[in-house]
Amino acid sequence: MIIFNYLLMCAIFSTTFLAIKIGVEAGLPPFLSAGLRFLLAGAFIFLWMIWQRKAKPGLLLRKEFLLIGMTSTFLTFATLYWAEQHVSSGIAAILSATGPMMILMIQSVVMRKNARRSDYWGCAVGFAGVCLLIMPELAMGSDLIWILSCIAILIGEIGYSVGSLATRKLSFDMPNVSPITINAVQMMYGGAALLLLSLFSEQVQWNGILTFPAIGSVLYLTMVGSMLGHSLYAWLLKATNAFFPSTWLFVSPIIALGLGAFLYDEAISSYSIIGSMLIIGGILIVNLPELRARRTARRVASST
Repeated sequence: MIIFNYLLMCAIFSTTFLAIKIGVEAGLPPFLSAGLRFLLAGAFIFLWMIWQRKAKPGLLLRKEFLLIGMTSTFLTFATLYWAEQHVSSGIAAILSATGPMMILMIQSVVMRKNARRSDYWGCAVGFAGVCLLIMPELAMGSDLIWILSCIAILIGEIGYSVGSLATRKLSFDMPNVSPITINAVQMMYGGAALLLLSLFSEQVQWNGILTFPAIGSVLYLTMVGSMLGHSLYAWLLKATNAFFPSTWLFVSPIIALGLGAFLYDEAISSYSIIGSMLIIGGILIVNLPELRARRTARRVASST
């Protein structure tokens, strides 16, 4: 079940970056689009869990969910949606792949957990990949908004990392609450905050955004990306650990890069290819000891 849910989550998340790009280029204000997506998805899931008697309305008053909503949803996706106005969906996916490395850095620096030598090497290789993506534009001194968008995505990944760690801790502090319920409530908090941000920062032209690409983007991201994809992610966080579910970023950036080029004519440069390889290579280096340990455990189990 873990493998099936993990593969399904990878397939879903591979397409969300392109769906976001289609929506914002169709004229959807980024914060409004993200807010609608997460508030609707969270509300539908939460009501379903209440109807199934697996959640209680009083959970909405728990302040723990506010922290997760402001990090996992609000900060991560406010920056991502805004940035995808200026960068390709493939580049956004590649930069989002730094999330697992951010988790390791927070665990090592803030939580004072011992880091392995491979962790440092992996983070160094991944950071080199990020530099390779950004440095050409920085050296040419052009397209400042593109560079700022890349930095915004990286800042958002810090929120993603804090939220992932907080979600896992909360799932064990509240063992009687389903991880799907936790995810639903935090999405409602994050979605509401995004809509509030949209109210004060965006001008909505409804006549211009009621088109098939815009509406289709919101519906797909709400029902498939959030309701299904993020529920699978929350389930995997409790079933495994804070790091394993985020390894969907091994595969999804490459798929997202290909989808953007094939379906949306996004340009792929040699810098983006090499940079993505370095970032994913860094994550693999970080995971190498764990992968070896799992392989050894399987061999021992099969021999007995």
